[in-house]
Amino acid sequence: MPADDVRAILFDKDGTLFDFYETWGPVTEAAALAVAGGDAEKAAHLMRESGKDPETGRYIPGSPIASGSNREIAELWARLAGRSDLDVVYGEVHALFLAHQANAAIPVTDLDAFFAVLRGRGFALGIATMDSEESARAAMARLGVHGSLDFICGFDTGHGVKPGGGMVEAFCRHVNLRPHTIAVVGDSPHDMEMARAGGAGRIIGVLTGVSSREILIDHGADTVIDSIVDLNDVI
Repeated sequence: MPADDVRAILFDKDGTLFDFYETWGPVTEAAALAVAGGDAEKAAHLMRESGKDPETGRYIPGSPIASGSNREIAELWARLAGRSDLDVVYGEVHALFLAHQANAAIPVTDLDAFFAVLRGRGFALGIATMDSEESARAAMARLGVHGSLDFICGFDTGHGVKPGGGMVEAFCRHVNLRPHTIAVVGDSPHDMEMARAGGAGRIIGVLTGVSSREILIDHGADTVIDSIVDLNDVI
């Protein structure tokens, strides 16, 4: 689709608007340690089994820790840790993630200025994340940019989860636009697949998350850029 046909942009959050490793590395390790009851060896096991490469410290693209919802991560960790109190585990994980989003998430760029340029060009803007909606809203509120967004949804909003297309479809309904006029911007295979499933007209990958250029293209990206800083050059 020609760039001038795009009328709205749906962003992934972590790895796209926020640097994935700087934002999630420390808090994910802390959450795993909490679920493991302070047992460092068990926490390392949780991290390995959910997608962390112990040799490189990187996360495997498409793994639970890179692309799963908070609930999916909690369920996996509870099983691996031998805990039957899933709701308690989820509560621990969610509380840590929420506090971090509200206080310490690291944006890729000045999101206020970034969104202002896009709004000035007439784009409707939204976020689709596998984090909770509450955490996403907390992160946007901390940066004072929630007013620039027409739509925010998480895994728990009710529009399904990635890689399904429900979040894209819900965004289209919310801004009253057809899917072919929507661009999706994300850092993971799940983002690319979500965009395809939802019928998005443009699919743009970024390299500020866990995936390589080749992986993003293999999973459906039309274009891959270094970061959202370069978005205005391609849309």
